[in-house]
Amino acid sequence: MSRLEAIKDTAAEQRIFLQRIALAFVFVLLASGAVVARLTQLQVMDHNYYSELSAGNQIRLEAAPPTRGLILDRNGVVLAENLPVYQLEMIAEQVPDVGESLTALESLGLIEAGDIENINDRRRRTAPFNPVLVKSRMNEADVALFAQHRPYFQGIDIRARLVRHYPHKQLAAHALGYVGGLSPTDLSRVDRTNYKGTAHIGKTGIERAFEDTLHGSTGNNAVITTAEGRAVSFEPRVEPTPGRNIYLTLDIELQRVAEKALDGRRGAIVAIDPNNGDVLAIVSAPAFDPNGFTNGMNSRDFALLQQDLDQPLFNRAIAGRYPPGSTIKPVLAFGALDSGRTSPNSTINCEGHFSLPGSTHRYRDWKPEGHGLVDLKDAIAQSCDVYFYQLAQDMDIDLMHDYLIEFGLGPILGIEIPGEKPGLVPSREWKQQRFSRRADRVWFPGETVIASIGQGYMLATPLQLAHIAGTLGTRGQRFKPRITLAFEDAISGEREAVAPIVLPPVQRGDQHTWTHTIEAMQDVLQSVRGSAYATGRDAGYGIAGKSGTAQVFSVAQEDKYDDLELDERLKDHALFVAFAPVEAPRIAVAVIVENGSSGSAVAAPIARAITDSWLQR
Repeated sequence: MSRLEAIKDTAAEQRIFLQRIALAFVFVLLASGAVVARLTQLQVMDHNYYSELSAGNQIRLEAAPPTRGLILDRNGVVLAENLPVYQLEMIAEQVPDVGESLTALESLGLIEAGDIENINDRRRRTAPFNPVLVKSRMNEADVALFAQHRPYFQGIDIRARLVRHYPHKQLAAHALGYVGGLSPTDLSRVDRTNYKGTAHIGKTGIERAFEDTLHGSTGNNAVITTAEGRAVSFEPRVEPTPGRNIYLTLDIELQRVAEKALDGRRGAIVAIDPNNGDVLAIVSAPAFDPNGFTNGMNSRDFALLQQDLDQPLFNRAIAGRYPPGSTIKPVLAFGALDSGRTSPNSTINCEGHFSLPGSTHRYRDWKPEGHGLVDLKDAIAQSCDVYFYQLAQDMDIDLMHDYLIEFGLGPILGIEIPGEKPGLVPSREWKQQRFSRRADRVWFPGETVIASIGQGYMLATPLQLAHIAGTLGTRGQRFKPRITLAFEDAISGEREAVAPIVLPPVQRGDQHTWTHTIEAMQDVLQSVRGSAYATGRDAGYGIAGKSGTAQVFSVAQEDKYDDLELDERLKDHALFVAFAPVEAPRIAVAVIVENGSSGSAVAAPIARAITDSWLQR
């Protein structure tokens, strides 16, 4: 036997081989069983679950923003509408390199360098699968240019959207307000879920005050996409609910007349119906075109608006606080008659100046030579300051305060437009609370004197002055000023009227007191001795009013006010309040022309133009 044969054990080798074959078979059997079991689980037991996941790779839910409600005037004229436009949108998760894509769009001239920061800010505030606005209101050239380069911009495409449009441009801009891009501050005050897919929100005016009403409810669509993420079809899942339409109390034609009457001047006009508080026209000049904000105003243009010396963004009608001047004299006259501090026949001799007992300081009348012997009616008709200087001493500041507050001067009146400011009616208590130094807390007799002609601490808004004029016209009946007339369901057309809100009336004064005060105001315009007789003599209807002049700066005792030598912005403000017809007022107006110098010569004709327009129509 050879050595090789002695070493080899054939039987053992066969046993080992068979064992390995058996182990391999068992392993293959177990592995095959596991694969079959897993396939059974995936394809049978979890079929529905994985089918939905698979569909999710091809279908995504996309927000469907609602149509914003319209804003219309009292006659149904559209003041704010929605126009279809093309805009460029980006879905961030589908864009390989956002920065590179935005830079490429800038190089094509489709966006500006300053826009990139705003786009990135919007992208950070938006889920990566939701569209982000890149450029709004694309013109035909923009659309053609992007279409030419579309293959190079994955995840960016053109979409048709509805964008806010104001067909009358600057007309009633401060009342309507405007919509602008959503900011983090905006998102903090709304339901973010309801604003998915929405790029704009009301920023000021009615657009902001009734944002919830105008916006509506967001729906969603199932969007079927290609492997590259490009949408190929849409399937509505939840229909969006359009916002409600709002009818305003404004009359756009009267608004047009009022704005034209200011003729490029700075100032404000408020016209109301004193029988229900309806604001018929509300003007703040200069104004702005709200379409500039919906078009995507750049930071440079916005800064120019903010820095403009004439403050076109400032709503003077409800937030401008001006010394009311002599426009408050009828209220003080009413208070003096009602409290017995004077009588219709009480007279004084106006020599053009007034001094307090024991003082040599002279408080001047607007008429240097004086008005001579005047009673209360003459004092209102001719706006005799000296008469009211004396009247103020007889009434005292606290009694004056009480009457002015009751007529509506001072606290805000509560109009729906955001940003209304209060006026200021001083009193001894107010001064004690306002000033901390002991000397400043003392109320001085001279402060009562200048308060009687609406100067000193006294402040009022144009809205308050129109309200006071209406209250005088209705003999004490008061309504909260309102600018919303009705809300309308955009689908059914069902309208919900807004009821007028009655305010506490002026309960003082008998009929004689009211009649004497109103007749004196009518004399201002329709008596030959009236300060605005040139404006009201040919009206053809009874019109009552009162002029006012508010100093912008004080003139020293020894100096004379020279209108011709003053810088234009240092001239007195011109004011006028009026109501008509006298017998049953249907309109009350307040006009303020900044640096207009004369209430009777400048502001009164504007008030007359407005009352003419309303009553003749």
